[in-house]
This record gives sequence, structure tokens and C-alpha cells, in this order.
Amino acid sequence: MGKTYKIAVVGGDGTGPEVIAEGLKVLDAASRRFGFTLELTPFDFGGERYLKTGEVLPDSAVDELRKFDAIYLGAIGHPEVKPGVLEKGILLRLRFELDQYINLRPVKLFPGVDCPLKDKGPEHIDFMVIRENTEGLYAGAGGFLKKGTPDEIATQLSVNTRKGVERCIRYAFECTKKRNKDNKLTLCGKTNVLTYAFDLWERTFHEVAREYPGIKTDYAHVDAITMWFVKNPEWFDVIVTDNLFGDIITDLGAMIQGGLGIAAGGNINPEGVSMFEPMGGSAPKYKGQNIINPLAAICAGGMMLDHLGETAAAKLVEKAVMDVTGTKLKSLAAGKMGYSTTEVGDMVAQLVADMKE
Repeated sequence: MGKTYKIAVVGGDGTGPEVIAEGLKVLDAASRRFGFTLELTPFDFGGERYLKTGEVLPDSAVDELRKFDAIYLGAIGHPEVKPGVLEKGILLRLRFELDQYINLRPVKLFPGVDCPLKDKGPEHIDFMVIRENTEGLYAGAGGFLKKGTPDEIATQLSVNTRKGVERCIRYAFECTKKRNKDNKLTLCGKTNVLTYAFDLWERTFHEVAREYPGIKTDYAHVDAITMWFVKNPEWFDVIVTDNLFGDIITDLGAMIQGGLGIAAGGNINPEGVSMFEPMGGSAPKYKGQNIINPLAAICAGGMMLDHLGETAAAKLVEKAVMDVTGTKLKSLAAGKMGYSTTEVGDMVAQLVADMKE
């Protein structure tokens, strides 16, 4: 008898519920094939709930979510809600209060997906970015002095603790070892300007590296990283960086892997509950039209399976998505795939059920 996993499902806003529905379709096919059970509990967190109740997250939400093995999230963002209200009140709050201190972003170009880089194919773009997810400039330290006057001062402090930096770096080394591709870990920072924060990052990186003699290490400034992503993405295996730089370079990573329609990520607490989501946002203009690309949500579901220990199922989900991008879709863009949202989900689910491992 296979394991049972308790999954909190947050469809969210816009097209979020639509892509999550297709992800759940694929996860159901995987659970049937591999003999595990997903016990799903839906939550209505998002813009519609906020507009009705004025409440972003109920006080009980975080403690309730702690009881689950993982959270599967569609998207957060509503056109009638001021930007930042839902993002801070739901996404950032969950990341911080559930201590999801790792943001995990695979950057992989799938077969058949158009890449904006000249002469680059799937063999060149296959790396991973590990971003510290609860500290840095996103910690919210800072404030205003003389706000609204000509002498106004605004400060935003980057908070980096030895504990936070070390656990992120240690996770990155373990990820590089498990991935076993090039066995190379790159620290991305800005040591020539941010001399306090990245002194801590660099010292910790080299200290932890002594425990991993089989892992090659190097360093690159964040501005250089953005250049090399475009010119030589094949140089990278795993990259570890702070919260702000990780936020920026993963968007560039999404573009070179074909766009946000295929980009998935995880907010990871290795000792607690983690959350998995597509990177593309709620795309409200496509809501209800059955034309949005669900592959990023499906890939996020695959990441969730891998995190739960269902590695064979996760690999098969990725293999099925690669088959669909390589042989079926005309484009990843909404309305241009050649198939509807539900048809794409059906194709991936059928492949997960039938194709060879």
C-alpha cells in the first residue's frame, strides 16, 4: 500500500484554478500509476475572498496549513485588488511564517520550446537557481524619516543572518550533490559593492564547501550572471544567491527556458510544509477562456511529487511534459498552443498513465 499525502490546494486568482485543475488531473494519473494517494483539501485564499470579506488570510490559516505535507498553489493577483495586498498578505506571509527559506527554480529548456537565444538548445539550458527566501531586502527592515517632505529619507535594510545564509548554502550543496550533473555550485553575489552582506555569504560558502570535496565551486557577480545566462547558459549547474538577486535572475532564467508558461518553482522548508506553484501569475485577461498554458502548473505538481519522495512519478511527469512540448504544441503562448487548456492537461495525464518510464 502506497503512502497518503495531505495536500492543501489553493487555486487562487484569475487562471490559477484552471491550471491547477489540469495539474490535479496529471497528479491523479501519477498517483494511480504509482500507487500513492493524494488527500486534497481546497482553500479559497485570494482576491475574491478578500473582496467579499476584507480578509487576506484568516488568523487560523498558517497553523492549519502546517498540518499538510505540501501546498499546491495556482496564482495570486486580482485586477480589483491593489498590487501588493495579496502578494504580501498571502505569498510573503506564508513564506515567512512557514519558514520556506528556499526558493527552488529549475531552469530547463524542453524539446520543441522556442528559445530566444541564438544557437542554444535543450543541451545548453539545464540548471537550477536556489534563492534564499526569507531574509535579505525582503525581510521588511527599514522605514521613513520626514516622509512627504523635501528632506524625506527612505531606508531598506538587507538582513542576512549566519543561520539563514548557511542553511541556504548547505541546501544548495546537497542539491548539487543529488543532481549529480556537473557537480558545480556557483555563488552569485556582489562582493565588490555589498561588502558586508556578501562577505558573510562568501565566507560561509567557502566554509561549507570544505565538507563537499566532490563539488566544484565558483563565484560570479550578479551582473555577470545575467550576461552569462544569455551568452553561455551551459556554464551553469546550480546557482545559490540571496533573496533579491534570486528574484531577478530567475525571471531571466524563465525567459531563456521559453517563458513563464513553462516555469515552475517551489518555496521549500525541508523540515516543514513547502509550497509549489507556476511562475506565470494569474493572467486574469485569459480567465475562463480555456486557452491558458497549464504546463508550468503541471511541472510544479511534478516538483511537489519529487519533494514528497515520489521521484519516479515526478520524472515521468517531466517526461510526459517534454513529449507534449516536443511533439504536440505549436507554441507555449495562451491561445496559440494548438490545443485548449484542458486538452493539454488530458494529453499529459494520458502519457503519465501509459508511457514507459
